[in-house]
Amino acid sequence: MIVVTGGAGMIGSNIVAALNAEGRSDILVVDDLTDGHKIANLADLAIADYADKDEFLPLFEAGAYGPVEAVFHQGACSTTTEWNGKFMMEVNYAYSKRLLHACLKRKVPFLYASSASVYGGGSVFREEAEFERPLNVYAYSKKLFDDYVRRTVFGTEHSQVAGLRYFNVYGPREAHKGTMASVAFHLFNQIGRGENPKLFGAHDGFEAGGQSRDFIHVGDVADVNLWLWKRGASGIFNCGTGRAQPFRTVAETMIASLGQGEIEFIPFPDHLKGKYQSFTEADMSALRAAGYNGAFRTVEDGVRDYATWLKAQPSS
Repeated sequence: MIVVTGGAGMIGSNIVAALNAEGRSDILVVDDLTDGHKIANLADLAIADYADKDEFLPLFEAGAYGPVEAVFHQGACSTTTEWNGKFMMEVNYAYSKRLLHACLKRKVPFLYASSASVYGGGSVFREEAEFERPLNVYAYSKKLFDDYVRRTVFGTEHSQVAGLRYFNVYGPREAHKGTMASVAFHLFNQIGRGENPKLFGAHDGFEAGGQSRDFIHVGDVADVNLWLWKRGASGIFNCGTGRAQPFRTVAETMIASLGQGEIEFIPFPDHLKGKYQSFTEADMSALRAAGYNGAFRTVEDGVRDYATWLKAQPSS
């Protein structure tokens, strides 16, 4: 049995899809389906069972699920604009600690979702505490758990524990995320409604549309997760491409893929000033040193693939 928490979410469901592609369907998906729209991410996938996130943890701690080969812990509140710190710390920090210790006790490989948001507005994106300056409660909850893992696990004898700091993930199975979905998803829908795709204007020293991120296709993210598990590598690893590209390139690729639209620039919103990463670029040295030599899609290739997938959906 393989456990995927947040398995009905974007990254979790793509991990399930990647496992299915390898012939694995003995998968327990753990999630919170209060928003039932997320079942669309599981409808075409093969799993063995489902458990609610609140019911799962005490049962897993008690060994009720029998032998477990790995836990891919992707479940979290990922809304970066959520400022209820009590809720965020309960869901992202306290829950993760309990699950971590349950895995350590049973020697179950534990691969979890961290986030590049821990780097905040910094200019160095390397997995070291000196470069981590979270700008919001979500990012802080992720940094705090990384710090907890560093302090209590690494440097001791332990089963596999690997954290992946996801950069800007885009791709299939993210429609349920609403405002938190990728810019590629929003641009696709804007063009589909007959609107021009919209990007932020000049801000923070960047020209209009020039703010740049390390955009990584979710299929590549799933590949890294499965590789790390099979490799048995422990550590905290950036999960990006190592290549920053501007939002303008995302928009231009989507326009070319759909054959219509012209970029429209809008003023940078006041509520994001001082809380926004205008540039991210993963230092991929740690993952490469662990032996990963897989290629990552460029924005041009990844967004084109994603547009093709979105066009094939019955209701995008």
